[in-house]
Amino acid sequence: MFIVTLLTTPTESTLDGALVDSLRNAWGGGDIKWLAIDEAAEFPIANMPDNQWDVWTDLQNGCVDLVIQSAENRRKKMLLADMDSTMIRQECIDELAAEAGVGDHVAGITARAMNGELDFEEALIERVGLLKDLPEAMINQVLNQRITYMPGGHELVATMKANGAYAALVSGGFTAFTTRVAATLGFDENRANTLLAANGKLTGDVTRPILGKAAKVLALEEITTRLNITPADVLAVGDGANDLGMLTSAGTGVALHAKPSVQEQCDIRINHGDLSALLFLQGYGRDEFVS
Repeated sequence: MFIVTLLTTPTESTLDGALVDSLRNAWGGGDIKWLAIDEAAEFPIANMPDNQWDVWTDLQNGCVDLVIQSAENRRKKMLLADMDSTMIRQECIDELAAEAGVGDHVAGITARAMNGELDFEEALIERVGLLKDLPEAMINQVLNQRITYMPGGHELVATMKANGAYAALVSGGFTAFTTRVAATLGFDENRANTLLAANGKLTGDVTRPILGKAAKVLALEEITTRLNITPADVLAVGDGANDLGMLTSAGTGVALHAKPSVQEQCDIRINHGDLSALLFLQGYGRDEFVS
């Protein structure tokens, strides 16, 4: 048995009931359950349709996300989340670079690295090197003035934790940011790279080993072992090439507003919904969300 989930942008709430009903009929689905009126709905089907991606493409043009997944083990026991452009709207290193006067150059490298065009570790070392001599105090300034949270993030973490799940934030960014973000959103732990500083200024380097793609997979393995659960019990979310390992290893891997090369390798893609979509995918209705 499979579950079909349809959802749209929360601010628009324009999911057409006739569209949902038409698709349910075309695929011989069961009863429709509205998880949020005009925003998210689901229904069961017996077999995976062979035209899933054709329908997905058509629905994308109408700002509707389509996900089909197994009905078994949908509600996960662990959330493993990327930070930059996932739990927050920005890339922290790009925001620091803007303060250092090299914003456009660094942002270009970041975009290529996240799309898998550059080696992640080499790109990180190059970008951090451009931050040399930036006052360490700029980190708090960026946190206070430039960082905003992705809608639905508070509800995602709080709702999963209220239902017994564990939440881990694992970033290729920096602990100076993950510590604040994790505490604000209620994550149980966070892992990231550490920016080095001396005499109140960044040195242009980070501690080794660098936390990249492999380290995110290692985090999944280590934490699930510690919790005595399996990767199948994990919902992972990210947007960049360095997230692909954990997205494909987790029971449910969600490419959220992801780079094209990442979407191509993920079966669950959310391009219009926000982080609350990850609750709908687990069968939570909006009336079950914890604020």
